[in-house]
Amino acid sequence: MPPPVRVAYVVRSWPRLSQTFVLNEVLALERMGVAISIFAMARVDEQVVQPQVAEVGAPVRYLDDHVIRSARSHLRLVTAAPRRYLATLVYALSRRQLLGGYTRSSAIEAFGRAAVMVESLREQQRHANPFTHIHAHFAHDPALIGLLAHRLSGLPFSFTAHARDLYQIPGSALMGRAREASVIVTCCQANADYIQGVIQGAGRVELIYHGVDLRMFRPALERRDHSEPLIVSVGRLVEKKGFDDLLSACSLLAATGRKFRCEIYGEGPWRRDLEALRDGLGLGEIVKFSGERTQRELVPIYQRADVFALTPRVTDDSDRDGVPNVLVEAMACGIPIVSTLVGGIPELVSHDTNGLLAKSNDAGAIAACLEFLLDHPEERKRLGAAAADRAARFDGHAAAHRLAGLFAHDLQAGS
Repeated sequence: MPPPVRVAYVVRSWPRLSQTFVLNEVLALERMGVAISIFAMARVDEQVVQPQVAEVGAPVRYLDDHVIRSARSHLRLVTAAPRRYLATLVYALSRRQLLGGYTRSSAIEAFGRAAVMVESLREQQRHANPFTHIHAHFAHDPALIGLLAHRLSGLPFSFTAHARDLYQIPGSALMGRAREASVIVTCCQANADYIQGVIQGAGRVELIYHGVDLRMFRPALERRDHSEPLIVSVGRLVEKKGFDDLLSACSLLAATGRKFRCEIYGEGPWRRDLEALRDGLGLGEIVKFSGERTQRELVPIYQRADVFALTPRVTDDSDRDGVPNVLVEAMACGIPIVSTLVGGIPELVSHDTNGLLAKSNDAGAIAACLEFLLDHPEERKRLGAAAADRAARFDGHAAAHRLAGLFAHDLQAGS
């Protein structure tokens, strides 16, 4: 009988509302019997926390809380495996190409965090089965720490690349991580193509779309048409989400005399600027910024929407979305989509099949898509039904099952 799979997860912060896909992945893996320990670089101080965080069985270690323990961790590691320790230290200090861009850690900071992590692995497995794998979420600092922990421990290492973390690190840094990883996971074909173009066969890339809990996100039992159609949008209030384009599109719609409402859910550094833009466009009675919500709170919001709109863009510094989970959530609730041709969105939304797509940064084109759906309730129903069918392929359990298979494959290959 093969030994059980036990994975050390490296993340930037925990728990993060905007990264609920990591939380859902951990929960799904635990339900399959995968043992997990979470190693977060830093704590998150957010007012809104997903209630399912309480369901996670994995212990959480905050690496930046253990600076005092760091010296003892280094001493124990160098005593236990002096050659491996020194070789990893030399590697970290000499591979400057692993740093830069969106990676904020210095070589010595990343090495220190990796040492604390590996010593914690050693402590934990004194009382349980040994760890079999290290997996990092995000290609910047977490993947670098995972790589160094892999070298310090000898455990197989993989990472998931998403968006900003992928496009805002140097190609040499991505190449260095790819050469050490048993597999690179990413969430859309657009990302996979980019990674392959950079690493040129230096690593194995697996496409695994993020899934959602289809038991939670589902169409309403009964839908009612509103006298004023409701447009809903959800996302962090940051540049790449393109909420300013959505507001400009709403202004164009309002200028035609159409009656509608728009509710935007989320928080972020752009909120004040976006509210000022809304007011400047005379949309104060039409557009409402409603703050953050948990996934469970979002379900009835999706279900009462007539249209879900999300209009991302690629920013000047190359930040962009992959496949935004909120699109899958809204589609699973049977809501027609208006979105943009960015990242992996066209892999989810097919124009005039389960939603409508416009060019990014084009408020006129976005407004035209919204106008069509506002004026044609029968098309909203057609596209919404097709959206729910499409979202059914993005099952979170199935996605986690594939990931667990990758972890088990590395365990069998090393046994």
